[in-house]
Amino acid sequence: MQDLLAWAREVWPYLFTIAYVGGAAWVTVDAVLRKRHAPAVVSWVGLAWLAPISGAIAYYLLGINRIQRSASRLDRQSAAGSANAASRAVTAPLISRPAALHLPHPGLAGLVRLGDRVTGRPVYEGNRIEPLVDGDAAYPAMLAAIDAATQSVTMVSYIFDNDFAGHAFRAALVRARDRGVEVRVLIDDVGARYTKPTMVRELAQAGVPVAAFLPTRVPRLYKYANLRNHRKIMVVDGRIGFTGGMNIRAGHWRSRGPEVPVRCVHFRVNGPIVADMQEAFVTDWLFTTGERLEGERWFTAVPDCGPVAARGVPDGPDADIDNLPQLLLGALAVATRRVRVVSPYFLPDDGLLRALQVAALRGVQVDILMPERSNVPLMDWATTPQLHWLLEAGCNVYRTQAPFDHSKLFVVDGIWSMIGSTNWDARSLRLNFEYNLECYDRTLAAQLDAIVDDKIAGARLMTRTELDERSFAVKLRDGLTRLLSPYL
Repeated sequence: MQDLLAWAREVWPYLFTIAYVGGAAWVTVDAVLRKRHAPAVVSWVGLAWLAPISGAIAYYLLGINRIQRSASRLDRQSAAGSANAASRAVTAPLISRPAALHLPHPGLAGLVRLGDRVTGRPVYEGNRIEPLVDGDAAYPAMLAAIDAATQSVTMVSYIFDNDFAGHAFRAALVRARDRGVEVRVLIDDVGARYTKPTMVRELAQAGVPVAAFLPTRVPRLYKYANLRNHRKIMVVDGRIGFTGGMNIRAGHWRSRGPEVPVRCVHFRVNGPIVADMQEAFVTDWLFTTGERLEGERWFTAVPDCGPVAARGVPDGPDADIDNLPQLLLGALAVATRRVRVVSPYFLPDDGLLRALQVAALRGVQVDILMPERSNVPLMDWATTPQLHWLLEAGCNVYRTQAPFDHSKLFVVDGIWSMIGSTNWDARSLRLNFEYNLECYDRTLAAQLDAIVDDKIAGARLMTRTELDERSFAVKLRDGLTRLLSPYL
């Protein structure tokens, strides 16, 4: 034993050096060959060489796009193609190509063409989209829709907590299953673990078909796990859809006195675009379980029922990567009057940051709303340094007060809006699976502007003096944390 210990003491520096150099070299090669964004490559390579062994371990856990690796087991693009064909078969007569849209703002014609080329998905006219503020409006509407279902209910959510909100949805889903309604529930594996026992387990024990999206190997890395399914979609009978920023958790149901209240905006959707929402769910479900959902039970032709022209915009670290950032840049480029951005986490990349600055310098009113304090302190610290550049360019930056505002809204010139699950940070824009609706309609945009105005009325306008007066230690802390942007 003594000889073994002596040998270990003698050789461990060599083994450590081999592991360090080998791991760092592997990270360097893998990042250079696979990652599209140079800052991410530099960050990961620097971490691997400056943090011996631990940097390589962090890259293995958080930096590898395992969706692409998992494609060897099941072709995600094939799944999307199957769902795409099923939805288009029932909605083809209702699809309006971009050239058919009647847009009062001529600059938006180019934005429509951009969306068509970037996403490869059509614009559907004839939709009705209703904002639902907080769980007080959204949850009763969603539960009533489940209770009225006759054919099918599909739901994907990042978080589905085992609390009084989750219990209400579980009970409604069980009732639907007992009536003979086909039910499918998909919950992200990380988001499912915020409460124990998980709702994946609870629903399975209740006999509801449920699956966990992309099980993680290190489940305790909750807040900083990548490649998660962050989408929030529910479709009932292929006719009624719900999407937006709201998870299933007690905090959103503010009227019931949750311990940690959260503000958010969700949306009820009717019209042909619901088929696209169903398509997004079916793709994820097939990828996760191998089960194909086809036919009229899941996809139903829906007649025109409203004034909104809408396009589904899936975004994620696979074939849909950079869909949303390109559309956000396009919308900022055509803005002529006003831009409103509401996000719980605001840490855009340099391209979006510069586009916001340029819009303000062109004379566009740019209003950016983010919480005074989010539930991720590191994000708050990393966000602060970039605010000086936005204020210097003439952007208005508002900090909303408690309770925490989880809303995700983007409105341009009172006619174009983007609603859905995406935050303005690297995790949402590049690392997670998201779903949004690109909408063209003055009435909807006016409703969203009114919601933003209400938030501004209770918010605090930031100033450059406030940022300049931070202590040296706080400025240093915030600046160093900003270097972690690719990982936050």
